Amino acid sequence: MSEARQGARISFQEELDTLELELRLEGELVLRSLRGAVEAVCTQDDELADEVIAFDDDVDGQYAVVAQGIELLLARQTPVASDLRLVLALLHDNLHLERMGDLCVTIAKLTKLSHELAPDESMLDGFKEMGERAEQMIRVAMRSLEERDRIAAESLLELDELIDRANRRVVNRLLEIGHDVEMREWGLRMILVSRCLERIGDHAVDIGEQTAYLVTGEFREFTDASH
Repeated sequence: MSEARQGARISFQEELDTLELELRLEGELVLRSLRGAVEAVCTQDDELADEVIAFDDDVDGQYAVVAQGIELLLARQTPVASDLRLVLALLHDNLHLERMGDLCVTIAKLTKLSHELAPDESMLDGFKEMGERAEQMIRVAMRSLEERDRIAAESLLELDELIDRANRRVVNRLLEIGHDVEMREWGLRMILVSRCLERIGDHAVDIGEQTAYLVTGEFREFTDASH
């Protein structure tokens, strides 16, 4: 390999490494947003909810950094094989993380809309559990990408089932308190919060699927949507 080609290859690898680093930073920002959103809804903290909403600018800014980095890399380079799979995986993962951030904003906005309504402690406990599960899933998803760990990526499916169960318990609790008009109004808004947390788990699974694609070269969904 000529020195020029070798230098170009090193530069290309450095760009890929930088992109992965920027994506991991975005993941940390999303985790911060998630923790804030769950804390805000569980404590009915309007000020914290406002901070989560404002903080989304940071998440969006980091999303733009990764997106522009990918665009520039593709304009200058012609990745093939595993390198191309990595670029495509980063492209998809970037979008999933940005959407997680948007879901955190939705939770914060629902918190503000429900501020004057009396909460149900059982449902709040469910949100705490779902938030912890979602945070765990994001960490597993990002680590599986960093370590190219297909087994860890596939373990997200079992973790997602735990969030789904918690979501079902929240729905069942709403049915139990539905006779109380004021509580029902709060509960209906909180069902959307539960749905947002459940969707964050789904996005983490999607990142895991991209890791499996990166490792195996074959894309497949971990679950059959028809079932």
